[in-house]
Amino acid sequence: MRKFNRRPNTPYRPKVNRGGSENKRSRRLDMRKTEEFNFMLNRIVEELPDSVRGAIKGSLYSIASKQGYKEAKEYISKIYSEGLIDDHTQRKLFDLLSDYSKVR
Repeated sequence: MRKFNRRPNTPYRPKVNRGGSENKRSRRLDMRKTEEFNFMLNRIVEELPDSVRGAIKGSLYSIASKQGYKEAKEYISKIYSEGLIDDHTQRKLFDLLSDYSKVR
């Protein structure tokens, strides 16, 4: 009984990603903790006006889960510079991102 499904006398070649792009690991939102993240995000932004609250929550969740931690921090800095959030809220959002993100 053979151990591997290959022709005899052929060298072993590891599988190569032939899609053209390497899987780059980046720090993103931990998908096992999304409910906790959303709950804490709601608590942080509850004092903001209704007109910007939903947009900030949706955008931040989307960026953190799909693009990455660094892009989400840039987004928070951008909305802070626009004057939509204050310094205290910005620090809380940075802390929330660092608590609920992992390398994947």
